Amino acid sequence: MSEKEDLAKQKAAAAAKAKAEALARKQAKEEAAEKPEGETDIAKQKAAAAAKAKAEALARKRANEETAEKPEGETDIAKQKAAAKAKAEALARKRAKEEAAEKPKGETDIAKQKAAAAAKAKAAALARKHAKEGAAEKPEGEMDAAKEKAAAAAKAKAAAAAKAKAAAAAKNRTAEKESKEVNTPSELSPNQSKLDQIVSAIESHVGQGALLEHYINRLSKDVPTLVANPDTYFSIAKLLRYDEQLNFSYLSELHGTDFESHMEIYVHLHSFKMNESVALKVKLDRDSPAIPSLVPLWSGANWPECEAYDLLGINFYEHPDLKRILLGEDWKGYPLRKDYQPYDVEV
Repeated sequence: MSEKEDLAKQKAAAAAKAKAEALARKQAKEEAAEKPEGETDIAKQKAAAAAKAKAEALARKRANEETAEKPEGETDIAKQKAAAKAKAEALARKRAKEEAAEKPKGETDIAKQKAAAAAKAKAAALARKHAKEGAAEKPEGEMDAAKEKAAAAAKAKAAAAAKAKAAAAAKNRTAEKESKEVNTPSELSPNQSKLDQIVSAIESHVGQGALLEHYINRLSKDVPTLVANPDTYFSIAKLLRYDEQLNFSYLSELHGTDFESHMEIYVHLHSFKMNESVALKVKLDRDSPAIPSLVPLWSGANWPECEAYDLLGINFYEHPDLKRILLGEDWKGYPLRKDYQPYDVEV
């Protein structure tokens, strides 16, 4: 056999060995990615041992074939080469083991983390590729429809979130305002006895459930404040007006307010006999705010109720002439409502 053929066989044997080792390493990595850490270490050792055994068996087979074909002189040279190669491989394996033993545990963990991150990145890239291929296969019409649906869903979600946020903010503002009004120091107000007198008269003549709440409003000169049930609002007002002991004959103020969660009417009355003022409030449904008119009791309620009707859309039934007094009868909407949108934005 010629020296050129011998060299070709050695190269083929080396290539086969390298291929077998690469295949073994690939299989070991795939098995390691699927197993827990403890099983992975055992699997790596087994795979390494199998690959080593396979490579050695293949090398021995090649060596035997070449020995059988070569003359005795060439066989000795081949044996010497094989022995030198085996010695070099053994020395390389020994050095690798020594280096692995010298490496701290942290470096090993980092290497494992890098391998896991690389595998994760590869999987993510593959998923993106599949998604792009799926999108590329869809007809243009389906893609546009899907985009429109996604945009509509996002818009609806944003609108719902904004609406919920606005409702929560309105509720918080109302609660904060009412808590400030109700908040009273430990020291009794000088008007507390008068408030008790008024509440006692209302409960005696109108009923126990006529008032939803009553308190001294510290933020408004300690004025006694009554929160009426909508069903008993007119009856309470009538008692305040005509009771001989109370006699609140003067209506100094009436206005409406949009609290977003509800509408509210605020009436400020004064009794010259008691030398005392009182505030009467009532909360109304925002979608259809309606309440009896106080004009039959106080003629001064006429225009303030028309103003509340004009700017807030509150209906005062049994009012003698309820109409818009600031805006025209054909005006669209109610400007003092928090959700008012101008009909003609250029005006």
